[in-house]
Amino acid sequence: MIGYQLTFFTQQDRKHDHMPLGEWLVQEARKLGIGGVTLIVATEGFGHDRKLHSAHFFELTDQPIEVTMAVDELEAERMFAHLKHESINVFYVKTPIEFGMTGKS
Repeated sequence: MIGYQLTFFTQQDRKHDHMPLGEWLVQEARKLGIGGVTLIVATEGFGHDRKLHSAHFFELTDQPIEVTMAVDELEAERMFAHLKHESINVFYVKTPIEFGMTGKS
């Protein structure tokens, strides 16, 4: 299939509807019928503000989170419409890709 890889970057302490934004993105993608999502917890990173975000032994609230999904064009449109409807402000990367499964199903 031809579509997009959507990758959202956030951090553990960002919340929406009383849950971490990364987890919210995973749950909402599932509700929207997106075939698969991966949430990756990172050790450290920095954003446009150049502030370093990292996981500390005693404090994980500043830990960077990445949520990645492979979607077709309609799924991408549904996801971005949903984010707009929910007033979510999150950095993303949208990359054109070819995706599919190898072998027999």
